[in-house]
Amino acid sequence: MAADTAAAGVHSRHCEPRPPDELPVHTWCPAARIREFGLERHFAEGGLRTTDPLGYLDFLCLMSNAALVLTDSGGIQEETTALGVPCVTLRENTERPITITQGTNVLAGVKKDRIVRLAARQLASRAKRRVPKHWDGRAGERIIRVLARSVHGG
Repeated sequence: MAADTAAAGVHSRHCEPRPPDELPVHTWCPAARIREFGLERHFAEGGLRTTDPLGYLDFLCLMSNAALVLTDSGGIQEETTALGVPCVTLRENTERPITITQGTNVLAGVKKDRIVRLAARQLASRAKRRVPKHWDGRAGERIIRVLARSVHGG
């Protein structure tokens, strides 16, 4: 899986805190295209540095150390919830509602004022980060138990 758009305050290659914030760019929009259209300065003014897409493990490391993730990806909504990292989804709807009802995600839509307000609220929130039941990385063990019981008739 290629990295999706997100903002986080870590350097991905070494998984160490390091400013400025990084903005891995979706594979459909490589950093070279951002430079080609002269948009780099807009990111720099906001304190963001664009990177080319990251591999899955580098991106997972980036997310796990993030104070906040902004995304439009359903998969990233799930991963931030599993990691307990606050997430703001830049869409009007989600196919992953559990990330909102039981997770760390809020749905912001696409209006700048609402995105900024919800991002600030997520960063300021002292609420305990929730992870849905059974999102504990032990699904394989539970599946094996069910299969074993069905094979052995118990």
